[in-house]
Amino acid sequence: MDAYRRILVAVDLTQDSRAVSARACEIARMSGATVQLLHVVEFVPIEPMSDALVPVVQIDDQMMLRARAQIETLAQELGLPPGAYGVEAGNAKSEILRHAREQRIDLIVIGCRERHGLSLLVHRTEDSVLHGAPCDVLAVRVREPLASPRAGARERGG
Repeated sequence: MDAYRRILVAVDLTQDSRAVSARACEIARMSGATVQLLHVVEFVPIEPMSDALVPVVQIDDQMMLRARAQIETLAQELGLPPGAYGVEAGNAKSEILRHAREQRIDLIVIGCRERHGLSLLVHRTEDSVLHGAPCDVLAVRVREPLASPRAGARERGG
């Protein structure tokens, strides 16, 4: 098996993104690969010609600026060189796969969570990426979301 040379890390910019990215950086160090971070901002579709178009566009611009600042901070924390990250707008699965093809990525690293109940029926981004990827995919298990404080109080009898 050839060593990985180009690793794409698809991050959602939650606190789990650091752990997923760190795993990719470990693999990159072992194989001499480069790492690129990618975050996709998925916009909520709006009704064409709506009166609310301008505020939505402004909100979307703010989301893109915020995402760029967050991913730049993450890249700096990981010690990645300038330009080793990007933010795209669109469908997460499509943009991750497009980027992987265009950049000739050898490995996509993405976080995944265990699913229970109704979430088993939802088609998750990591599943779509896994089945559509032009390269290997590493799904890094991330911690489960914290239970709400109210649920914890019920379990303790509160």
